[in-house]
Amino acid sequence: MMQPSTSPLLHDSYDAVVVGAGHNGLTTATYLARAGLRTLLVEARSEVGGTAASDTFAGCRVNICNCDHLAVRTNPLIEELQLHKHGLEYIDIEPAQINGSWHSDNWWPSFHDLERTCEALSRVLPHEVNNYRRYVADALPVISLILDNANDIPSRRKLLSNTARRRGRGVTRLLQWSRSSAAEVLESYFTSPEIIGPALVEGPTVWGVSPHTPHTGLGAITLAMRHAAQVGRPVGGSGALPNALLSAYELFGGHLLLASPVTAILCEDQLLYGIELADGRVIRSRTVISACNPHDTFVKWLKGAPSSANTFIERWRTTPQSQGYESKIDAVFHGDIQYKALQHDRYQDVLTHHEGCTFVIAPNTQELHEGHMKMATGQILAHPAFLANTPTLTDSTLAPPGTNILSLEALFTPYNFVDGWESRAEPSRWLSLFDTLLTEPLTPRISSWRVKTPAHYETEFFLPQGHATSFAGGPMSIFFSQQPELSRYTTPIKNLYITGAATFPGAGVWGSSGRNAAQVVLRNL
Repeated sequence: MMQPSTSPLLHDSYDAVVVGAGHNGLTTATYLARAGLRTLLVEARSEVGGTAASDTFAGCRVNICNCDHLAVRTNPLIEELQLHKHGLEYIDIEPAQINGSWHSDNWWPSFHDLERTCEALSRVLPHEVNNYRRYVADALPVISLILDNANDIPSRRKLLSNTARRRGRGVTRLLQWSRSSAAEVLESYFTSPEIIGPALVEGPTVWGVSPHTPHTGLGAITLAMRHAAQVGRPVGGSGALPNALLSAYELFGGHLLLASPVTAILCEDQLLYGIELADGRVIRSRTVISACNPHDTFVKWLKGAPSSANTFIERWRTTPQSQGYESKIDAVFHGDIQYKALQHDRYQDVLTHHEGCTFVIAPNTQELHEGHMKMATGQILAHPAFLANTPTLTDSTLAPPGTNILSLEALFTPYNFVDGWESRAEPSRWLSLFDTLLTEPLTPRISSWRVKTPAHYETEFFLPQGHATSFAGGPMSIFFSQQPELSRYTTPIKNLYITGAATFPGAGVWGSSGRNAAQVVLRNL
C-alpha cells in the first residue's frame, strides 16, 4: 500500500489552503492543484483519508468505517482525476447487501439487478414483490434528480433545468419525501419489518436520528440506490481511494502538511489572510477551504472576522452540537462465517458466494426510535443495529492467507455511554450477540480484536464528541435551508469556504462536496 508523504512548506504563502485531508478535502485540493493554484493541504492526523481511510491492525488491513463505496462511483471525479492511474481499482460486490432482522429468519439479498432482487424476494416475502417494484419505480427518478444535482454546484437554475430536462419526473415525489420521515415513506410501500428495518438502518440510523424524524424521507432511497449504482470496494481497502487522491494531488504539484492541527483561521482589516498551526506557524493564503466541522471552523478557529459576519458566527455558536452514535469492531479470525438464517433450501440458485457482502441486521422501526431516545441517557439497545461484513472474502490483499477480518458496526452507541467506553464489556457483548446469528460461534476463533467508539473518533480523528456532522438535506435545501453555506460552500467571510460531509450532498464516501466546493472556489477566483 502506498504510504502518504509530507511535502515540505516550500512557500511563505499559497493561493489556497485546504484544512482537513478527508476524502472531500483531498478532492477539493486535487482539483485546485490541477487548475494551477499553489495549494497546501493541512491535516491534523499523521495520515490522510479521515474515516474513509484504512489502517493496519494485527497484521491486516482494516477500514476505519464500513468499506462499501456506492455514491462515489456515480461521481465524475474518478475519471476526471484519472484515479485508476494512481492505483484505484474496484471490486464489484454481489449481492450488494443482505437484509436481515433480529426477529425473523426472512433475510433477503439486494442485487444490483432489480429482477434478481425480486426473484430472491419472492422466495422469502412474496407478498412484497409488487410493492418493491412500485417502490423502486418511484424512487429511481428521485435518485436520478439527486445525483444530477449532487454532482454539480447546486443552484436554483440548475435544479429547475434538470427538472425540466426530465419533464418533471421525480420532483413531486422529491418534495413529498423531503417533508416526510423515512419511516412514513417506507411504510407507505411495505408492511414487512424485514424490509423497512434494514432500509431505516441505512438511512436515518446512519445519520444518527430517529426514523420518525421529519424531513428524513430521502433516507428511504437507500434500497433503490443499489439498483441505480453498483456497490464496490477498492482493492486494498477503503483507504485506496484517499491514497489515490493524494497521489494525483502531489502529481499536480500540491503540498501536504501532516500532524499539523489548525488553531486559527486569521482575518485582519476585514480580510482573510491565512491560518495558524498548533506550533505557532502562520501560513498566508488568499483562500481557505475548511473540510472540517463547521462549528469548529466558524466558532473555534475564526479570529478577527469582519463585523458583518457577527450574526452568522453567533448563529453557529448557538447551533446545538450532536454527539457521536456509531462504533466499529475489527476482529481477526480463522475459518469462515455461516449465518443460520441462510441455511434454507429457498436460497438455492439465488444466493451463492454471498459471505463477503454487507449484512444489515436490523431492529424494527419502534426499536430504532427507542434506540435514538436511549442515547439521551447514554443507554444502548439490547439488540443494536449491526452492519457486518468480512472484506477478506472479496479482497485477499487485506490479510495473510487463512486469515479473515470481521467488520462489525453497531448503532446507536452514544458518546456519553453510561458505563463509559474505558471498558470493553459492552463491545464484547456485541460479538456475543453476533455469535447468536451464526451456525458456529465466531468468538472462540478470534485471535485479536479492537473497537472504535465515539470516544476514539474524538481523540483519534478530531471529531467533536465523536460526531461526524452529516448534511441530511436534499437538493431542495437550496431553496429552504436556514444554513445556505452548507449547500453553497461559500461563507459571509470573503474567500473562506467549507466542504465535507456537513455540506451538500452529505455523508458517506461520495466526494461530490469536495468536487463542488473546488468548482465554486475556481469560479470565484
